[in-house]
Amino acid sequence: MTKRNILAALLVAGVLSVMGDSKHTSYAKEEMKVELHALETLPKNLTGQISRVCQSQYQAKREEVLEQIRFREEEAKKAAEEAARQERISLEKLMASIIFCEAGNQSHEGQVAVGAVIMNRVRDGAFPDTVEEVVYQSGQFGPVATGWLDKVRSTDGYTEAAMQAARDVLAGANPIGNCLYFDQGGYGMQIGAHYFH
Repeated sequence: MTKRNILAALLVAGVLSVMGDSKHTSYAKEEMKVELHALETLPKNLTGQISRVCQSQYQAKREEVLEQIRFREEEAKKAAEEAARQERISLEKLMASIIFCEAGNQSHEGQVAVGAVIMNRVRDGAFPDTVEEVVYQSGQFGPVATGWLDKVRSTDGYTEAAMQAARDVLAGANPIGNCLYFDQGGYGMQIGAHYFH
């Protein structure tokens, strides 16, 4: 039964009512009851269908959004990992460069010892909190003042031995305890040409 049929039945009922034919009017009213019943049940059927369609579309959209979230989270994770990797490489290169400039002609232990002084300073409250700030603190390291450190850094001019010492230091190697200074011909723990105190 369609809405068009219902309207037609209503029209017939109205006309026959005006004409006074009770037999036809009664028939039309019965038809109308059937049509109205169909009309009343139609929204319920449609509601169920619409509900199922909406739920299906909602689930599909939800999965699409979740997939986008997972993709973005994975991309953010990759970006964070890459940023951390680049920061670690930059730190290793800086440490290798200052070790090369200050102790490039020393043994592995001597090179690690110089790097350990820098790390001890990073951890000490009397000095800056980062390797770069410690290295570039005014008046602390000769190669910074002369510009040699920056030349080595700009050309990756350190040796592989200095890079290995830098990696070992950054991994926690420390043959000098809590020493914060080193020099030549001074006092303290001697490793190669340097005295650590």
